[in-house]
Amino acid sequence: MTQNDTLQLGLYLAIILAATPVLGLYLTRLFNGEIGWLRLIERPVYAAAGVAPEREQHWSAYAIAMLVFNLAGFLLLFAILRLQDVLPLNPQDLPALSSDLAFNTAVSFVTNTNWQAYGGESTMSYFSQMVGLTVQNFLSAATGIAIALVVIRAFARKSARTVGNFWTDMTRATLGLLLPGAAIIAVILIWQGMPQNFDAYTTATTLEGAQQVIAQGPVASQVAIKMLGTNGGGFFNANAAHPFENPTALSNFLQMLAIFVIGAALTNVFGRMVKDQRQGWAILATMMVLFVAGVLIAGHVEAGANPLLAQLGADPALGNMEGKEVRFGTFTSALFAVITTAASCGAVNAMHSSFLPLGGMIPLLNIMLGEVIVGGVGAGFYGIALFIVATLFIAGLMVGRSPEYLGKKIEAREAKLAVLAILISPMAILVGTAIALVTEPGLAGLLSAGPHGLSEVLYGFTSAAGNNGSAFAGLTANSVFYNTALGITMLLGRFAMIVPVLAMAGGLAAKKATPASAGSFPTHGPMFVLLLAGTILIVGGLTFFPALALGPIVEHLLLAAGQTF
Repeated sequence: MTQNDTLQLGLYLAIILAATPVLGLYLTRLFNGEIGWLRLIERPVYAAAGVAPEREQHWSAYAIAMLVFNLAGFLLLFAILRLQDVLPLNPQDLPALSSDLAFNTAVSFVTNTNWQAYGGESTMSYFSQMVGLTVQNFLSAATGIAIALVVIRAFARKSARTVGNFWTDMTRATLGLLLPGAAIIAVILIWQGMPQNFDAYTTATTLEGAQQVIAQGPVASQVAIKMLGTNGGGFFNANAAHPFENPTALSNFLQMLAIFVIGAALTNVFGRMVKDQRQGWAILATMMVLFVAGVLIAGHVEAGANPLLAQLGADPALGNMEGKEVRFGTFTSALFAVITTAASCGAVNAMHSSFLPLGGMIPLLNIMLGEVIVGGVGAGFYGIALFIVATLFIAGLMVGRSPEYLGKKIEAREAKLAVLAILISPMAILVGTAIALVTEPGLAGLLSAGPHGLSEVLYGFTSAAGNNGSAFAGLTANSVFYNTALGITMLLGRFAMIVPVLAMAGGLAAKKATPASAGSFPTHGPMFVLLLAGTILIVGGLTFFPALALGPIVEHLLLAAGQTF
């Protein structure tokens, strides 16, 4: 790492850590109903919807409301995509999407995955981008925040039969956080040169006399929530590598900050609501340890030249620049890749398939670990809460004590639900990858052979199950097989995980809290941070090491021997 690389990483961490308690305080007051200006706005919304915000729900009622709301969002978005050719704001007269691609895309944006098996500028009208995709960017992000709030209340409340009101949580997350935050970011991005218009595409004549179509449109408004809501779905096919979607070094840095800021702040909300901010800082410290480790490894690998090119006389100081923007370079590209896969965002400013094998393994591993390294907005917090339950249950068994967290006893029911939720994603990843690699339609989508081809498929199903949305590149995913298989994987990774989380939270909220004693395990110190980080790595390693060994690890060994794929 150069001095500039170290400065960039240090500045990034400093801003995130400084913003965490500030935004955490605001979010705590927001979801406690203490923001005066918001009350004036939300009351008419509740009245129009027939919602009683003070009437809280049992976890099962909360789950049903969440599932019905997201089903309605899926059906609406699916209809928009299928009718795109007859809807307004379509200056390029783009046709409607096929049924399998519309299914995949609707599932993708409703689940906060934002996987894109299409090129945005050549497939989506302005209406589809704004009314369809961007709206779901807000709503899927708000859903994740709402589930995180349920888990926070589960530990903060004593003997409560209710866990909150889904409609209230969604309204406050959208109107009090995501809309104003995205508006501020969008204005800054427009200032940096990002387009925000409804003009038809421009046809320009190049110096060689060729005709080039330059796409534009309402880009800034979608990119702002794409990053703040950890969605990742780009307006353009090249995503954040496109100069219109990421015009400057400042816009790149701002987008990286937006990806982490809400997820980090939710740890502080947890600390404030359980009346012990040290608990939130311990969780954030665990996330940051894993994050920095990933950045250092990926950054170091990509700073070195491809060994085959080095043998041909390439300057090792240039690093591995294949698939990267010259204006960002190797370290900033690696930093962006680690951030986006640690946070379930899916935006990319470099092609992960072009990373060296071990450099590309880090983004893949980040998703495999459950994307709990800050994670998606809300999803990262309730994901790491599952590992906290599992960690303390294991620790309790090791010392022969009944495990507890913040005075709430963790018993067999909570442990079973946590393990069930943790195993959903690995099951979907490994089963989906196995099916794709032994069927003709699955193999037809591969660009590369050998371990790199395995990584392409493995990354695709990992990204779908982890609701990340980034792609390894190379996999031709716009087929009936992959649109269907990855769509089902996204649904499992989102909702098959959320329901056990809500069930676990409902049980914990109903429990009485016992005061801490001399025998209680402290959950706010370095020992807890290391134990939690170790559990995350061990679970991920035991689950995915064989797949990683057959993919990026063996590719690294073969590359050193001079063989490529």
